[in-house]
Amino acid sequence: MARLLLFGGKGGVGKTTTSTSTAVALADSGLKVLLVSSDPAHSTSDSLDFQLGATPTEVEGVPGLWGMELDPEARIGEHIPKLTESLSPFMGGESLDMNASEMVLPGLDEAMAFDELLKHLENPDWDVIVFDTAPTGHTLRFLALPEIIENWADKIIKIHRVTGGIRSLMFGAKEGEKMREELEKFRRRVLHVRRILCNPEVTRFTLVTIPEKMGVNETVRAHASLAEFNLPVSGCVVNRLTPEIENEFIQTRRMHERKNIADLQSSLPDLHIHEVELKDSDIHGLNLLRSIGTELHGTINIGSGLGPFKIGLGLEVNRGTWRDSDDVYLHLPGIDRDDLSLRSEAGTVFVGINEREHPVPFDRPAKASKVSAKLEEDVLKLTFPKGEE
Repeated sequence: MARLLLFGGKGGVGKTTTSTSTAVALADSGLKVLLVSSDPAHSTSDSLDFQLGATPTEVEGVPGLWGMELDPEARIGEHIPKLTESLSPFMGGESLDMNASEMVLPGLDEAMAFDELLKHLENPDWDVIVFDTAPTGHTLRFLALPEIIENWADKIIKIHRVTGGIRSLMFGAKEGEKMREELEKFRRRVLHVRRILCNPEVTRFTLVTIPEKMGVNETVRAHASLAEFNLPVSGCVVNRLTPEIENEFIQTRRMHERKNIADLQSSLPDLHIHEVELKDSDIHGLNLLRSIGTELHGTINIGSGLGPFKIGLGLEVNRGTWRDSDDVYLHLPGIDRDDLSLRSEAGTVFVGINEREHPVPFDRPAKASKVSAKLEEDVLKLTFPKGEE
């Protein structure tokens, strides 16, 4: 599983610049990085000066960096209308304690975004996933979804059980059973999402703000809301600090900003706070992004093995996969043994993670039955047989 670095804050504070420059810096260090944006403004492409799409696209000029801008609304039609339509005849019964309005799931677009993100997060081929989230309000609604969806799914499953006989008449027993299986699978994935978001070995959240009183106050409130979900927040980037210039107006403004930053440090003493001064131009294009990346993280040194490797902002990252002779190591934090499977086809070994399979990189064919697998401390060690099978 990749390391998930989330960057969030109110709109217009530099989340995209911070996340994108971090992704570029990590890719330049030799890691394979996926930069994902769920911001409906789709400003990541503007920041990179490179057009991204809804699927991972290799970014020109940055070997090792792929990017994608999620379009969750396009996926909603694939899941919910059919389900809502099939359940609509049964809504409104007092015995079910549910009405049609409860079928309108708050934050449904964010749910689709995270489901798509999770697919990539479970792929050990990525070393790090950097997630440029939507503005704060969207982000908090997004983070609340695991419990919302679980409650929603519980009610739908209850409806299915109560109305199973009617459903069999209207849709056939197989259709009803299929929907039940899909909902159970969805609920298991929601529980998995919760484990990922709350696991500091997998996820770290960095707040982004500006040195204005409203920005600082919102950041403190956002931190409190994130803490309610036990989401590990490790740092905060304060963008656009007024530079030190001999001018009365500038000095006065900087004095007020320094006070606001002091208030932020006092309110959140455990966070790693990094200040970035206002630049003389907008930050877009690889040269400027690399400059900001260096300012945030310094020189990133990635050694051998899975890691962890320290970067700036109080963060650490890992490789997803590492090979040493006949052994392949997969970094899979937050994974239960029951979530894993192993099979082979035409000499290629596939590891299954929550029912999604990924080929294991190896230079000779092998059978899964001959591969030794051991999961220990979030690392899956696969030992391949010597010679061809």
